[in-house]
Amino acid sequence: MSVEKKFVKEGYTKSSLDEFFAEELGRSGYGGMDISRTPMGTQITVYAEKPGMVIGRAGKVIRKLTRDIGEKFEIDNPQINAQEIKKSELNAQIMANRLATSIERGWYFRKAGTNTLRAIMASGALGCEIVISGKLTGARSRVEKFIDGYIKHSGHPSSEIVDVGYAVAVKKLGTIGCQVRIVPPGAVLPDAFEMENIVSPEAESETVGAETEVEAEAVVAEEIDSDEVKAETVEAEAEQKAYEEDADDVSEVEAETSTGDESDIIVVEDSEDNEVRRLVDGVWQHKHDNYDYWHPMARVHKEK
Repeated sequence: MSVEKKFVKEGYTKSSLDEFFAEELGRSGYGGMDISRTPMGTQITVYAEKPGMVIGRAGKVIRKLTRDIGEKFEIDNPQINAQEIKKSELNAQIMANRLATSIERGWYFRKAGTNTLRAIMASGALGCEIVISGKLTGARSRVEKFIDGYIKHSGHPSSEIVDVGYAVAVKKLGTIGCQVRIVPPGAVLPDAFEMENIVSPEAESETVGAETEVEAEAVVAEEIDSDEVKAETVEAEAEQKAYEEDADDVSEVEAETSTGDESDIIVVEDSEDNEVRRLVDGVWQHKHDNYDYWHPMARVHKEK
């Protein structure tokens, strides 16, 4: 067998396997497959939303798939591995199947395509393109496209970066093809670039001068703050000294007028009546020479 025929056969086998899994695993949310050949056999990785349905109870379904693949496609020692798709909105095959199912249920094609596009872009995709072709509104076939973000159509990035999914919706007027192309988040495209910020020598000198001015202003501000602190310290010491002197002068008067825990005492001497009065808690009291105690002025005391 020539090299060309070998590659054609491998491509045909892979496409046939993809169609076979799409039919058998439609209910489990089939999202594509990868095939790799090793000396021990052929390793087939199946991606699905519900890998438990791919495996089946006690491995019944996956054993049946392995047996059918070996018989139909003549693959030596096939080994199937089921993997779960964590974010189904970023898988093109799953979204194409959902879109086809929505159209089969009677959704208007424009509403179904717009909702699918919004769900994909809301999941963080860099770009998405949805193509719906067939008898959409009448007897004549036409094509509708829904595009958002950044998408690649040709070259190496279109085959390596862009994820492509295809599904068919069967209607009464005919079949409608649904193709979904997704650029996943975090994909590095060859034409991506970043602007480098190049600083000229003049700008650098201006920046250095500005930094020097800022440092000088900070030093001056620190000196001003230290002078203010010293002035406030001197004023506080003077106030404390004056307060201590006033306290020494007032202490003698307080010693004479204060009795116990009384507060707000004002002493007044009356030279005409030769008595001393004081105001205690809003009540005027007086004391005569014949008596050694203070009493309210409104009360009459007994004579000795």
